[in-house]
Amino acid sequence: MSNRSVIPFGPQHPVLPEPIHLDLVMEDEKVVEAIPSIGFIHRGLEKLVDKKDFNEMVYVAERICGICSLGHGLGYSEAVEHIMDIEVPARARYMRTIWSELSRIHSHLLWLGLLADAFGFESLYMDCWRLREEALDMFEESTGGRVIFSVMKIGGIRRDITDDMLKDFDNRISKMEEDLKAIARPFLEDAAVQTRLKGVGVLSAEQADALGCTGPFLRASGIVRDIRSTGYCAYGDVNFEPIVSSEGDSYARTYCRIQEIFQAFDIIHQLIAKMPDGPIEAPVKGMPNGEYMMRIEQPRGEALYYVKANGTKFIDRMRVRTPTFANLSGLVEILKGCDLADVPILVLTIDPCISCTER
Repeated sequence: MSNRSVIPFGPQHPVLPEPIHLDLVMEDEKVVEAIPSIGFIHRGLEKLVDKKDFNEMVYVAERICGICSLGHGLGYSEAVEHIMDIEVPARARYMRTIWSELSRIHSHLLWLGLLADAFGFESLYMDCWRLREEALDMFEESTGGRVIFSVMKIGGIRRDITDDMLKDFDNRISKMEEDLKAIARPFLEDAAVQTRLKGVGVLSAEQADALGCTGPFLRASGIVRDIRSTGYCAYGDVNFEPIVSSEGDSYARTYCRIQEIFQAFDIIHQLIAKMPDGPIEAPVKGMPNGEYMMRIEQPRGEALYYVKANGTKFIDRMRVRTPTFANLSGLVEILKGCDLADVPILVLTIDPCISCTER
């Protein structure tokens, strides 16, 4: 039997975009076990309900993560709106959904760029991030921000998008669609890339379901579960089917995310075509009193937002369960038995967001 050794992996590593730390138990070049350590950047944001009132907490929720900030503000706002029985106007729901899909586009393109960088494909990395800039430009024009948007509020949204801007977005989305077809080809067809992805880090449907995985990480293993299908915001007014693959390997996870970008383009086209007129916010009267748990589909997977209010302006409790937190158990599973050289790629394929995990 080979001698075992423990190799610390992270939180600083050239391939890792996030400060995740793993203790890798090794036998020669094979990983026997991976032990994650989290807590490096815990900020105690959920505790701020003691100091920020329920309206101000929208801004705090957005700062859970820069990449997923729109979704965090949305999830918290929806939870409070359910407690207060506020009906958000249709136009605001459509705007929220468009921004949610733009967020999915820019998050997945960021991830694709990082994956290309991990392979050493520098020009492909730049192409992914160049295309991502288009989504960020649309965010900046419509919300005023590129990372933290501050456009979400209890009862609706703070800024409207003009019809002319929506038409412009529609045309730009079509151009992005054509650009992505060229960018996606190396990820899906290049033999060198397939060598690093196909058959590597396989997670079966049974394992993914039992371990509580979520998002593209789950759907790449053949489980059809997408919280957008529940119809929250304006998702009930558009036609789409969850993107699923059955292989459960790193290639399947890459395929699912690429196809979800194309799907996001289509959803935005549908929303712009059906955009209703009307107000963008509903009146907020009184204080929230009660509790609610909201589920939304972030780019990385299902996120839960639990809010408990007591009838005052300061809510009792706000708790968030983020997709990466749910996917860490699946990451530990796919690392077992892999080669040390595959560890960086496998960590990347769950699209980790440690900022979300350590709130």
